[in-house]
Amino acid sequence: MCLSGRVTEEADGGSGAPTETEPEDPLAALHAAIERADSAVLTTGEVARHLDRSREEAEQLLADLEASGRVAGRDVSQDPGVWYPAEWESYVDRERVVVFPDRRQIVVDRPAQFTRAQLSQFARLEDSNGREGYIYEIQEADIWGSPYDDLDALLGTVRDVLPEREPDLEQWIEDQWKRAHQFTLTTHEDGYVVFEAASDELMGNVARQKLDEDHLRAPISDTESWVAEDATAEVKRILYEAGYPVQDDRDLESGADLDVRVDLDLRAYQHDWVSRFMETKSGVLVGPPGSGKTVAALGILSRVGGETLILVPSRELVRQWRDELLAHTSLDESQVGEYHGGTKDVRPVTIATYQTAGMGRHRHLFDDREWGLIVYDEVQHIPSDVYRRSTDLQSRFRLGLSATPVREDDLEEDIFTLIGPPIGTDWDALFDEGFVAEPEVEIRYVGWGEDDDHRNQYVGSEGHERRQLAASNPAKIPEIERVLGQHPTQKALIFVDYLDQGREIATELDIPFISGETPHGRREALFQQFRDGSLTTLVVSRVGDEGIDLPDAEVAIVASGLGGSRRQGTQRAGRTMRPAGRALMYVLATRGTREEEFARRQMQHLAKKGVRVREHTVADDRFADESDGRIVDDETDDDESGEDDDSESTDGV
Repeated sequence: MCLSGRVTEEADGGSGAPTETEPEDPLAALHAAIERADSAVLTTGEVARHLDRSREEAEQLLADLEASGRVAGRDVSQDPGVWYPAEWESYVDRERVVVFPDRRQIVVDRPAQFTRAQLSQFARLEDSNGREGYIYEIQEADIWGSPYDDLDALLGTVRDVLPEREPDLEQWIEDQWKRAHQFTLTTHEDGYVVFEAASDELMGNVARQKLDEDHLRAPISDTESWVAEDATAEVKRILYEAGYPVQDDRDLESGADLDVRVDLDLRAYQHDWVSRFMETKSGVLVGPPGSGKTVAALGILSRVGGETLILVPSRELVRQWRDELLAHTSLDESQVGEYHGGTKDVRPVTIATYQTAGMGRHRHLFDDREWGLIVYDEVQHIPSDVYRRSTDLQSRFRLGLSATPVREDDLEEDIFTLIGPPIGTDWDALFDEGFVAEPEVEIRYVGWGEDDDHRNQYVGSEGHERRQLAASNPAKIPEIERVLGQHPTQKALIFVDYLDQGREIATELDIPFISGETPHGRREALFQQFRDGSLTTLVVSRVGDEGIDLPDAEVAIVASGLGGSRRQGTQRAGRTMRPAGRALMYVLATRGTREEEFARRQMQHLAKKGVRVREHTVADDRFADESDGRIVDDETDDDESGEDDDSESTDGV
């Protein structure tokens, strides 16, 4: 079949009649289409349109060229594929960086590891297409917390990454850098804290407009004031919210030395975390579950070499930290203490729950000790009232740990204000290197099955009852059995948010259920059976969302969730994200209810990290269709966040 021909006029005995020659080279035809489209790559439809051929002819032309190795194709998310001459392959595979200075966004295609590392110094990964495309965004906090001693060093890194100078963007970065160096906290020789402004105008027009006598007491000079006792954290928070982060240069070098050796080999990115933290003396390690934030924290503890307070949200985490310290450092049992409802023992390294450390009758024990380092585990809770009390404790170094520093109440910036700037590695880099298993996530939409009574109750209900009825849909139980049957040899955790639902699933499937009502000893025994393999499936309430050490879990099934909490969705996926094996997560949502929306919203944080989230509608006698796609919607509501709702209740955990 002749796909492309050329008609020319040639002199033949003086005749001007046109003569048909040999068919045109198909590759030349593709080049002609590329020139007409003014684009380096074309879809099949575009090839057909610009060559004035049918789609079938274009497909045949491209198939012949691909078979001969003269063109190459590449899949993209929004079209079946694009095509280009094979000699351009090296250009297609090259790293490309596109800057949108007005939006302060940097789009990178196929970035090298060096580029990713440099970008992480002054920008945050905002989105990824799960393949080679990345969107980075530069926010004020990224510049305020960048690990550089001077502006020239920061701009040098920016220029190393960007393809050309961006004067407007550089000016904005310079402005933000200067804003972050206008106010400083220092220690007076008499021991009290001094607040200093870069000029008397800043002191009068900014500081004294935002702060009152509860924060700043007697002026020392036009640019200096004495800070009220225990008001330091509030001063920092207020000015941070006003766009002026405060440099904390107080002399907090007091406290007993503590020689600690770590018996672990840190990975390269963990060494980088440690080094960056030691430069700033405060910060939050942000990385996916399973990336070794605890290991990096042990490395920091060793580098600091001072007495350490570790704050955690639960007694399970107290035990886990104690086990890690005794197993992987030179500390012995006499040097590690616990302070919580069951044990109250302050030692050179003390692990305490936030709740106990914040109580008035215990607080003086922690205030009176001079800590070299305070570690805030699961630091995403810090903005809530109970946890925030601990941020007034003084130490030389302040370290936060979190896989999910996101909050539905929009207070995530408080985390970095109160503790320190984010320090981390983009998730894709760890997935690519095999340090963390990239989760495979599937949302399954389940109908009501044959249970008309439950569905009718749902239709006639409203508010919280309506949400609970959708979450507790009995048709989810056979779907859970179906998922477990697909993975018969893998350990699985089934997460619920409602106790009645948890008990029903446990009874139907004859497996244990762990909730906040489970006695501590029984809970630990079941967790240990799960670890050693004598139990392969557990139903777990909200107590399993964070901190529980279940490194062998391979499958997570979410039967019900805390509204649209992105944090909870990531935490539950994190129960399976470990270096070895597959990480599988199934989220069940009742079809035709708001639970569909909540399920999508819960997965948004993972989707923005480049994790592909599939959607599947379970066929039954009411519904029978299937769809597949990534979550890109970022719509949020002002309810169903459940932020820091850690209370035990009959329908809560």
